[in-house]
Amino acid sequence: MKIYRVGGAVRDALLGLPPGDTDWVVVGATPERMAELGFTPVGRDFPVFLHPRTHEEYALARTERKTSRGYRGFAFNCSPEVSLEDDLARRDLTINAIAQADDGSLVDPFGGQRDIEARILRHVGEAFAEDPVRILRLARFAARFPEFDIAPETMALMRAMVASGEVDALVPERSWQEIARGLMTAKPSRMFLVLRECGALARILPELDDLAVDGGYGFERALQAVDHAAAADAPLEVRFAALCSRIAPEPGPAIEAIADRLRVPNACRVLALLVAREQDAILAAIELPADALAGLVTRLDLIRRPERLEPVLAAVRAALAADRDCGSARQAATRAAAAPVATADDIDFPQAGWLRQASAAARSVDAGAIAAGAGDPGEIPALIQRARVAAIAGIEAQRPAH
Repeated sequence: MKIYRVGGAVRDALLGLPPGDTDWVVVGATPERMAELGFTPVGRDFPVFLHPRTHEEYALARTERKTSRGYRGFAFNCSPEVSLEDDLARRDLTINAIAQADDGSLVDPFGGQRDIEARILRHVGEAFAEDPVRILRLARFAARFPEFDIAPETMALMRAMVASGEVDALVPERSWQEIARGLMTAKPSRMFLVLRECGALARILPELDDLAVDGGYGFERALQAVDHAAAADAPLEVRFAALCSRIAPEPGPAIEAIADRLRVPNACRVLALLVAREQDAILAAIELPADALAGLVTRLDLIRRPERLEPVLAAVRAALAADRDCGSARQAATRAAAAPVATADDIDFPQAGWLRQASAAARSVDAGAIAAGAGDPGEIPALIQRARVAAIAGIEAQRPAH
């Protein structure tokens, strides 16, 4: 029985990156032997165990045989006769198919170190084509390591997988898991560029792929927006909202379609819909009268959810920066209303501060006191809203110039 460190921990160490989770592969063992040593089984499809003290994952060396379409269509062989090289051969990319022994020596049968030095993402073997998730994984790695090129033969294989229909077997949860991880990289736009280049974007996110027609401004703008959100170290829901902010002439239905198809978490769905629906009103906030501002505060649900304002503003800020960078006619109109924006990392834009003030004024209204003093309960909502409008009107002297 031999144990090796494998995968991302070895790759990242060779790249000089901070260590993340460590995975281990065990050669020459059985599930019974692992249990005798105190390991806890956790694998659903194949034997994976948690170390009794460190709780790191230890997987038995295995081979795979394709039995049907999709990433679950595999039969596994985890017998003690499976070698380390057999296990590494089933991995996706050469840079992920390097193992390290206890003495620090590396086992690299597929040239992963060479590809790390050359900054190349290359598939290990033809078995790559058996798992459609590997297209998404490679696109995610391209976003995480934007200085890496994709080997031409790997891109050709990905295109063949799309053409064969293998990518259509992706399941929603697995697709979203990889997309979400790609969105959280430093350069998420690269993930979508790679997916478009191999043809998979039209199958996975057709709403985004459609933006690439007619000169591709909409596509460029969406990618710029998500990169600006990433540069600001925004959370996942802000990055998704920035990507989707103008994903279609009527973005609401497009966002709902994406969220339903990929089973996007509700926090991402809600924020994306709010930003798509209200960004024009937010960008016009300095010009809005008090009643319209009160309506915007209500639609954003800032009375009950004041914590929602900053994520909304962050996504709008990223979209505004994308408008500026892409140099569109819309950007010119936006900037006329918005005052110049100096850099992608601006802390604020004028509308943001004013909307914060308006929201605070509206929240200062004592709705309970108004309700208690109302003669007709049916009038309470209108009375509260009028009070909020009056509160916003009361800070009119603080409105920024426009």
